[in-house]
Amino acid sequence: MKRFWATGKAGSRQENVSQRDLTTRIERSGPESIGALNAQGSQSQLRRTGTVTSLYPELGAILGKLHRSEGLTDEELKQFQRQLDALERRAERKDEPAEPDEPIIRGPSRETILGHATRAGTERLAGRFGANTCGFYRESQGLFISSLGIGTYHGAMTRNTDDNYADSIHAALRGGINLIDTSLSYRSQRSERAVARALRRFLECDEGRRDEVVICSKGGYLVPDAMREGTFDRDDVAGGCHCMAPGFLADQIERSRNNLEIGTIDVYYLHNPEEQLRWVSEAEFLNRIRRSFAQLEDAVEKGFIRSYGMATWDGFLGGGLSLSTLAGIASELAGDGHHFRFIQLPVNLSRQQARTIPTQQGSCVLDVAAELGITAIASATISQGRLASGLSARIARLLPELETDAARSIQFTRSTPGITAALVGMRQAAHVAENLRISRATPLDAASHARIEDALFGEAEQL
Repeated sequence: MKRFWATGKAGSRQENVSQRDLTTRIERSGPESIGALNAQGSQSQLRRTGTVTSLYPELGAILGKLHRSEGLTDEELKQFQRQLDALERRAERKDEPAEPDEPIIRGPSRETILGHATRAGTERLAGRFGANTCGFYRESQGLFISSLGIGTYHGAMTRNTDDNYADSIHAALRGGINLIDTSLSYRSQRSERAVARALRRFLECDEGRRDEVVICSKGGYLVPDAMREGTFDRDDVAGGCHCMAPGFLADQIERSRNNLEIGTIDVYYLHNPEEQLRWVSEAEFLNRIRRSFAQLEDAVEKGFIRSYGMATWDGFLGGGLSLSTLAGIASELAGDGHHFRFIQLPVNLSRQQARTIPTQQGSCVLDVAAELGITAIASATISQGRLASGLSARIARLLPELETDAARSIQFTRSTPGITAALVGMRQAAHVAENLRISRATPLDAASHARIEDALFGEAEQL
């Protein structure tokens, strides 16, 4: 499917060379597996305290992509290079801690924004913008959710990026996007704090209300300066970078609420829990899931979160996760009224496994989610920019009403049967304005979407 990715870009060959060079450096460094690299930087603390502190929160995700033989973006390569250099320097200095390139900027202490997304609130926002849109909002879990959401994963850990994200999220809210996706680990907590700035601006300057916005965050990866001693044990950590222990999750939820400056997170995801399956048995994994779900149900009862789910990469796409099994655990813990109600997984023009890979029940994961009453949110909508240009002429002809490849990619993903919303990372307000044009385009019907799938399949056969 790489035919549909942007091709012929300057530096693309160098990116592959750089990635091979970095992989070679890992292999020469001596760890028995790629995953061991993330733990390497924390071994001295592990010996001293029995817990692991990952100095590089997003390294696990990058290593996971290398493990799956996936390409890295230029930004990820640069980040990986810096982190690998720091790890090597730290190994030479033994127990001396590696310091970040720039100090983390902490948000000011402010009054907590109370409330959460509600049916009345999200319907109110949809009503304000709905007259100028065509099927832009979908009803799910008793909320009206924009079919385009804004993500906050990528970007340098700088003040400039913080400002850009705050501006773009604010522009998204002003333009009718009410789904915001972030994580404690994104840019070492800075993305969550940028969300807080944008939300306050929306409330204070645009007469927006908290109950109009669906705020999602995640936990699971170890983040520097964002862990409390005694909330997890050494054996709870998988691969030196991932943890789902109940005490750890409770602490992470509290930190995210503080960063976001809100009383309640609308959707809280376990972040790439399939990472654990590389290190523990299936039986132990399910035991950990059971304990984490019990903690998350408790967080719902206390009003800290409204619902929970799993944000995955390949977990539901052949990566070892069974949605039916997970939903069964939630039902055993909390009955039919359990709050395991969201999943997030990659769906785009070049990744359609959510529609094509059968589960143990025979249906694809999106069909299973619909049967279980679980909302599916698509990530990697434009594949980190690869699908924002360079699509085939045939795909363009099938979507003639849209002017850009980015819009065509968003339209395909948000129109995928079973998908409620498509996430797109946007760090520039101009990108938000451009992508919001999709709100005026009627989503594809099933037949039109199927024609694009057939075209994709036909071109894939020619590769």
